[in-house]
Amino acid sequence: MEKLIEYLSYPFVRYALVVGVLIALCSSLLGVTLVLKRFSFIGDGLSHVAFGAMSIAAVLGVTNNTLIVLPVTIVCAILLLKTGQNTKIKGDAAIAMISVGALAFGYLLMNLFSASSNLSGDVCSTLFGSTSILTLKTEDVWLSAVLAVMVVLFFIFFYHKIFDVTFDETFAKTVGTKVDMYNVIIAVIVAVVIVLSMNLVGSLLISALIIFPALSAMRLFHSFRSVTVCSAVLSVICAVVGILISITAGTPVGATIVAVDAVVFVVCYTVGCITGGKIV
Repeated sequence: MEKLIEYLSYPFVRYALVVGVLIALCSSLLGVTLVLKRFSFIGDGLSHVAFGAMSIAAVLGVTNNTLIVLPVTIVCAILLLKTGQNTKIKGDAAIAMISVGALAFGYLLMNLFSASSNLSGDVCSTLFGSTSILTLKTEDVWLSAVLAVMVVLFFIFFYHKIFDVTFDETFAKTVGTKVDMYNVIIAVIVAVVIVLSMNLVGSLLISALIIFPALSAMRLFHSFRSVTVCSAVLSVICAVVGILISITAGTPVGATIVAVDAVVFVVCYTVGCITGGKIV
């Protein structure tokens, strides 16, 4: 505890906790909708796209790679959504195609035009998150705070619309809901969350923050609202515990958070099997 209290006195540790909590909150809220819409792996696909865009930014020598990564990821999120509605290319096939292609091109570019002597270290850090929480800056905290406020307000004010779009798009269209618009907004928010999350958990682990809390909550509750609230609570708790364990044990932040999420899922799954409180 003394060691933990000492670490918490440093600003970069507090930054990591704040950013981790806010990103976990946003990811969990989006995760419930994405899981129920059978679009769980959009996070995985977009994270690989972000990796490819980050590689391009590194090759071009762009100081602030967010200027390239964010627009590219948002465009691909919208394209994935539109392509997934195409009967010729199913959603899962579109995600796999864009995901693998972006990852391959990104790694190829980093090999061909590498400006760093530690290529393997750069790739590992980007894919699995930085092993040091010193990388987070004040700007990351503010960006995460603004994003969290936007996502929470979006879910509060448009809860019923999101509910309709999640469960029955056909019915939502018949009652006048602009389904395409809400789908695009959700896709854009997912893209922004993924780009901001890469500094904390890395591109390969982001989808875990989206999927695990939602699936854990679904083992315990029936209603959409209960699942959403439970998912947010579990995700925030896992993020805090994971970061604290990472600080005290010296383990990678992203991998530790995901490991805690996986353990919580196993616990929730077991409790759900015992109580029969799983969603249908």
